[in-house]
Amino acid sequence: MIRYSQTRDLPPDQVIALYQANEWSSAKVPDTLLLALRDSHSLVTAWHGETLVGLGNAISDGHLVVYYPHLLVHPDFQGQGIGTELLNRLKEKYASFHMHMLTADGQAIKFYERHGFRRAGQTQPMWIYSGNDH
Repeated sequence: MIRYSQTRDLPPDQVIALYQANEWSSAKVPDTLLLALRDSHSLVTAWHGETLVGLGNAISDGHLVVYYPHLLVHPDFQGQGIGTELLNRLKEKYASFHMHMLTADGQAIKFYERHGFRRAGQTQPMWIYSGNDH
């Protein structure tokens, strides 16, 4: 059984393990990652017993725009609807907002399309990025 929570008191070792399991470079800057998650506008986590198996966060101006930077599910738990539930809980909180944004690549594109996200017009993704996992 998966339990969902909005706690920000996360075990650092479990957060890092989740990011490492998904090969996300932010696992290499654990102190910064933990601060970013703690200070997110919203944070939703998924737990199997006492084990963190997924999380999603949002950053927002609190009124008009929300951006979903992280949505991760441990590979051993993918395909069970956990990512969908995390995303739905975030989208529900921001349902009245004018703009919901995210950046997706690879397999994640189809996942987000199934949840109503589309390419934003003729926009081109752009960033200054210090990771190497994309």
